[in-house]
Amino acid sequence: MKLSPFLAALALPLALGAALPAQITSNNAPPRVFLLDPTAYLRAKQHPNPQFLAKVNSEAATALKTPLLSVTQKTQVPPSGDKHDYLSMAIYWWPDPKNPSGPYIRRDGQHNPETLAIPDEDNLTQMIAAVHPLALSYYITGNQAHAARAAALLRTWFLDPATAMNPNLNFAQGIKGVNNGRAAGIIETHNIPLVIDAAGLLAGSKSWTPADDDALRAWFTKFHQWMTTAPSAVEEDHTPNNHGSWFQAQIVPIEMYLGLADQARARLNLIHTQRIPAQIKPNGDQPLELARTNSFFYSFYNLQALTTDAALGLQLGIDLYQPAKPGDPSLLTAIDALLPYDLDHPWPHQQIGERKNNAACWTLYYTAAHVPDPKYADAITRFKCNRMAYAWLISYTH
Repeated sequence: MKLSPFLAALALPLALGAALPAQITSNNAPPRVFLLDPTAYLRAKQHPNPQFLAKVNSEAATALKTPLLSVTQKTQVPPSGDKHDYLSMAIYWWPDPKNPSGPYIRRDGQHNPETLAIPDEDNLTQMIAAVHPLALSYYITGNQAHAARAAALLRTWFLDPATAMNPNLNFAQGIKGVNNGRAAGIIETHNIPLVIDAAGLLAGSKSWTPADDDALRAWFTKFHQWMTTAPSAVEEDHTPNNHGSWFQAQIVPIEMYLGLADQARARLNLIHTQRIPAQIKPNGDQPLELARTNSFFYSFYNLQALTTDAALGLQLGIDLYQPAKPGDPSLLTAIDALLPYDLDHPWPHQQIGERKNNAACWTLYYTAAHVPDPKYADAITRFKCNRMAYAWLISYTH
């Protein structure tokens, strides 16, 4: 696929000569990663541009300060009695003023501050946000200190028997007086595939051993078993809105990682032939997301998941950007319908919270990398997207 002028400019090599560590060009093998074409990492390693390298160094320096985090650090005890089980509360559920001692009730789009008392979700988010930049820095620059910190963070969360998370989400997003956990809670691990890619980037470092790699694969094997058999996971798999889209964006790269490419391909084909046509109307509207009180966010959040799925699909020969059959709405149909509504233009639907650009930007990063029409690259500027290292890396995808 021909790159747009924007993406071609991003791929210009950085002429720093001896200023770059020797490790940058010493390895010609692409890493074992799944969320992006592995050769994108290799191109970035061999021909880094200044903005990308600056982001890599800056984000890794910040991530290096992240403390070792674990599900066992919470004071609350899950219903199982085991602090190794992940625990969280449903964020949009509140005490009922008419029945203070009764079950909580839903107030969509309004975050209950009680949920912040349980740190598992925040700790998981922080850990993932640190591990990938550190591993990326190691892969690009050969910085062993960054590899060591990434490895320590991974071992603490997944491998150390004293601190490791059990591979389940049985108690994610529980609702007081209603349940101890629910299907919707599975979305809280939506970024966990970045852990898999981080481990792939660490291969060959002094700090991440083959035994570590085998142990992480064993953890994800158990997590995959839970995701394909637990009733809440099966329910989330079939949820028709952004929750189902993010379930696929988690499990597909896990299946690719575990060597289950046929299962991953089958899921992507279902996204192409069933999920996208069901979620997107001919005019590009996403009714299930527009029904939310924060419909701007959820419209783009669903597309962020679907464009993640599309990046995975291209590695397996499935182009989710194109309609499954003539006349079907496509992923681009929905993206195009949202392009007029950057932050400087009014949103015509309900949005009770502040309108932010994060999910929009990730949707546009992926789309601009894979679709040569310059309007998607132009939209990255219009939506005021501040590119992170991973977003710059996407630009190396052909």
